Amino acid sequence: MTVPQPVPESPRGPGLHERLASGPVVCGEGYLFELERRGYLQAGAFVPEVVLDHPEEVAALHRQFVHAGSDVVEAFTYYAHREKLRVIGKDDILEPLNRQALELARGVADSTGTLLAGNICNTGVYDPADRATHETVRGMFTEQVGWAAEAGVDFVIGETFRYLGEARIALEVIREAGLPAVMLLVAGHEPVTRDGAAMAQACRELAERGADVVGLNCVRGPATMLPLLGPVAAAVDVPVAALPVPYRTHPEQPTFHALRDPASTPLPEGLPFPTALDPFTCHRYEIADFTRRARAAGVRYFGLCCGGAPHHLRAMAETLGRTPPASRYSPDMSKHVYLGADPRLRAANQQFRSVL
Repeated sequence: MTVPQPVPESPRGPGLHERLASGPVVCGEGYLFELERRGYLQAGAFVPEVVLDHPEEVAALHRQFVHAGSDVVEAFTYYAHREKLRVIGKDDILEPLNRQALELARGVADSTGTLLAGNICNTGVYDPADRATHETVRGMFTEQVGWAAEAGVDFVIGETFRYLGEARIALEVIREAGLPAVMLLVAGHEPVTRDGAAMAQACRELAERGADVVGLNCVRGPATMLPLLGPVAAAVDVPVAALPVPYRTHPEQPTFHALRDPASTPLPEGLPFPTALDPFTCHRYEIADFTRRARAAGVRYFGLCCGGAPHHLRAMAETLGRTPPASRYSPDMSKHVYLGADPRLRAANQQFRSVL
């Protein structure tokens, strides 16, 4: 008779459910935009080849997000699916890229006691009216979730789904692998999925089908995502997630695709998205304000999507009562040469304020 072997305790500590039961969870995202800004990823294709070309930069960003307060290290497999790689003619790097991304993330998660998350996303293939695309999508998700399961992830994030139908398939694949699922939908210009479901309705259905966390991410900034969160929280019995983009969207321009810059400098594509969004970037205090409001609305899983940087994430974590390692370097203007309170700074202080 085979004697069952004890399951070794994870070096990452409590799992997703245990952490959510004891308080909010913070998940650092935004790898595509941050690594593009640093010069390691090409805007346009937005395929994470950096995982293979410069793995040290990916691991460093994982560590920086944890340093800033992330409870989760998310493997950088966003857009690392078969269709994206086919478009750029690099199908052959599909498996190496995914496995390397998971290994990099696992190394940081294991060494920091944070959760390890796999990641799948919208495919650009799904067509509600074409059943053949549903099977294609299922095959793509099955590949990526299978590699994530082999890497020992704690859960899988399925994100940026505009179609509820595509999210359903992603959730089915994750559940079949026996893994917890965080399912995130996109609310575009109109707050409904492309197959016509209101956000609260769509999240409720995913929760009823077994999603462990449901919510919204990407596209909308704090101001235009916030009004959608209360209805989602009221509609479900599972934790709600909110991961906006850190840009100043507003009711007339509710997504970062819609933002328009009045500056006269011509833009390559005629609009700020995705490479000229800098003038619209939220500062850390706006992110802190969103965090307070989202928590009051019932959100328990927090983060930032495209455009999020470590200083944004630190502001979010601190607003939730955390003191991440990066808090050692949080601003203290009492020591500033012009703004400080020390009597020895008085002359410089008065000179500075005289020109304000």
